[in-house]
Amino acid sequence: MGLEHHHSIILFDGVCNFCNASVNYIIDRDYKDKFRFAALQSDAGIKLQKKFGFNPDNLSTLILIDGDKYYTQSTCALKIMRELRGFWKLSYAFIIVPPFIRNIIYNIVAKYRYKWFGKREACRVPNAAEKAKFL
Repeated sequence: MGLEHHHSIILFDGVCNFCNASVNYIIDRDYKDKFRFAALQSDAGIKLQKKFGFNPDNLSTLILIDGDKYYTQSTCALKIMRELRGFWKLSYAFIIVPPFIRNIIYNIVAKYRYKWFGKREACRVPNAAEKAKFL
């Protein structure tokens, strides 16, 4: 699990359809091969959450681990989008909006993500082409 020093790690809710679609979107646009992924519910995800002081039973936020730093909620999403190919880079300009305002929208989506987008019975299993990107 030494990849956390070479790549930024995205911890995501592995049973959330919206989260899985977001991971697919990120993989398709990660032209710098910057990101690695782990479901919050996976052994690697739980270990990293504990390392950074998160409660592994709380699946309400996306977590970006970049070396010894971590980011959550809208800050996490904006930092990820800044690294992607395409117009999403421009969304990083919203970083100037105070987090308590940005996180209102983030928290609404997080709260209703299962209702709006559905939920899987089990965490995603990466296909052969994606396997190297998952911890």
